[in-house]
Amino acid sequence: MKKVYYLSTCDTCKRIIKELEIGEEFEYQDIKTDKITAEQLEEMKKLAGSYEALFSRVARKYKELGLKEKQLSEEDYKNYILEEYTFLKRPVFVIDGEIFIGNSKKNVEAVKNKLS
Repeated sequence: MKKVYYLSTCDTCKRIIKELEIGEEFEYQDIKTDKITAEQLEEMKKLAGSYEALFSRVARKYKELGLKEKQLSEEDYKNYILEEYTFLKRPVFVIDGEIFIGNSKKNVEAVKNKLS
């Protein structure tokens, strides 16, 4: 299975998808219009090892809600991601049972290597 969780309004997501030259072989899920289900998040967590690994600390709401000052549990990370799509670190690629999270150069290179 090849899937990408992304945000269609995110220029970084669009740039990475274009750079990777991925196409129809991928299932695309725009997390703003097609919310992540608890089952999908659970599957991502199994591959990533934790909800925290999937959680974005650069989301605007992270500061707005004062989450930096709080001690968050795995359950908190899960609930915030399910509640608000912007808390998912993106894009997230799931390729043949492996997960690649975020937009770091290292991560994009890892996706390229996996696809080649």
